[in-house]
Amino acid sequence: MAQKKNSDPNYKVIAENRRARYDYAIDDDLECGIILEGSEVKSARIGGTNIAESYAAVEDGELWLVNSYIAPYERAKTFKHLERRRRKLLVSRKQISNLWNATQRKGMTLVPLVMYFNHKGLAKIKIGVAKGKQNHDKRASEAKRDWSRQKSRLMKDHS
Repeated sequence: MAQKKNSDPNYKVIAENRRARYDYAIDDDLECGIILEGSEVKSARIGGTNIAESYAAVEDGELWLVNSYIAPYERAKTFKHLERRRRKLLVSRKQISNLWNATQRKGMTLVPLVMYFNHKGLAKIKIGVAKGKQNHDKRASEAKRDWSRQKSRLMKDHS
């Protein structure tokens, strides 16, 4: 099967948190800019980034990405970065207040969903405002997904 040619050479998914949609019920998502150092950008372009164990938090009126991993860049000699440092996320003041209200009052959490380079080549991260699922919710969503898969197979066979 031939792969679909990417329309824009700058757009590239760096890391994806596939488990987030299984563990959390995502209510809303938000695209944020992220402040990275030079060696982090180079390392992210070649791979080795993980956001599976990370989360976002509002602290002192700023939004931070905590516990994300960006592998060290081997060719950086003097300006190396820490792999698991806190990285500042760029959003407006109004969005920060909305996120703080959601996490403090409604018992929600901020989960990173995907990190990517956009069409302009800038590093972005998509944050989901989510509520944790219980085990019975996970089983129900898994059964629904299995049934839709089975239904599509049946429709394909009878057509």
